[in-house]
Amino acid sequence: MVHGDKYAHYLEGLSRDSRRYAESGKFIAMGYTSDLDILVRWDAGVFNEILARHLEDEPMAREGDTIASRRDFARIVSYYAIKGLGGEVEITEESVCRFLEDQFETSMALGGTCAQGAAALGALGFPLVAHITDRCSQVCGLMDYPGVSTVSGGRLVPISSAASGEAPVRHMILQFSKGDIVEAGGRSFEVPVSNRVILDFDKVHKVVPIDAGFTGYLEANAGRVASYAVSGFNAIVEKRICEERTEELGRHLGRLRSANPSFVAYLEGAHYFSAEIEDALFRGLAGEVDVLGVNEEELVAIAGSFGVGVDKEDLRSVLRGLDGILGKYPFGGVVMHTKDYSMYYGREFEGADIEKGLTLGNLMSATRARTGRYGSREDCADSLSLPLSEAGLAFAEELGRSAPARFARIVPSRYMERPACTIGLGDTFMAGVQLGFI
Repeated sequence: MVHGDKYAHYLEGLSRDSRRYAESGKFIAMGYTSDLDILVRWDAGVFNEILARHLEDEPMAREGDTIASRRDFARIVSYYAIKGLGGEVEITEESVCRFLEDQFETSMALGGTCAQGAAALGALGFPLVAHITDRCSQVCGLMDYPGVSTVSGGRLVPISSAASGEAPVRHMILQFSKGDIVEAGGRSFEVPVSNRVILDFDKVHKVVPIDAGFTGYLEANAGRVASYAVSGFNAIVEKRICEERTEELGRHLGRLRSANPSFVAYLEGAHYFSAEIEDALFRGLAGEVDVLGVNEEELVAIAGSFGVGVDKEDLRSVLRGLDGILGKYPFGGVVMHTKDYSMYYGREFEGADIEKGLTLGNLMSATRARTGRYGSREDCADSLSLPLSEAGLAFAEELGRSAPARFARIVPSRYMERPACTIGLGDTFMAGVQLGFI
């Protein structure tokens, strides 16, 4: 159920695709959040010094944890590093941000699934309309690609002209590296996988304000919407706010669907601060959303929340987890991305090329990991020299010998042992998948 290495084939068609797509007048819609990421340059020595001074408990992270002190930072982030886990945790005291900026070298980057996905598609020349929450000059500057637009005052404008004078919303990003040694509680641990932890000092995304001008523009131009990628609700912790946003989005997607039955609605998952909020959002939107996007850690967590254990190294176990999700939440299908492969599992969409979306998503993500940039076509071409993941090839071969209960496609990733960047890889992958729906 994978048909060889088609990376070069799909990449070769991108120039033609972007030209035809622009001429059609259609666009990809993306919402809803943006922020300014503060990239913390990882230094294992500095991190171990912080642990020596401030780690007073066993490394541990629990659902609902927040970081209000250096002690909290040491306990929680050491756990993520030791386990090689990615995740997202709220900072509640600005003093923690200042402490990290004092201890580590930092730089600025674009944050938010919507914003990063928009930049990734903009770098390849695909027109899109984005809803962003942080319109500070830094964010808009980092999204300033030809064809990337937003709605302001009820009309479509280039993203650069929508910049406000407001201070940015800050997310601190720590990328730790495979093989680094973490010294915690008198013991040494080797980091098993390169990954990142996002630490949010952010009040805006507790509520995710949705601009009625944006949704109104899409509804007035429903026939032009080819796909609609929705994300950014993972920081909501109040059930009342979740219910309000779910109802608002559900009505909006329903009106779009009535006017344009063929567009694909795509909900990208994330690390949710509250499992209750995640469940409520999924239940509320599953009837209006065609595809749920998750990574392998999110698959394990979601399936585990209703009693289905998943072994990420066992394809049959992964498929059981995906079946469990689709049994509980009636999405049309699930896209799952990992460092070794990407997979679609669910119903087949007429007119869509799922394998193309998975392949280009993998390629764009690999290019981001390799270069740290949202890649151009030339950057993506250079990534073709990377080998296909052996683990991904083995999963693809096993899937080809099996008879899954639903339509399935799997594409091995272009693999690198030590990526230059681990930030925004899932966001970039999600953007590439949209190219299979247009």
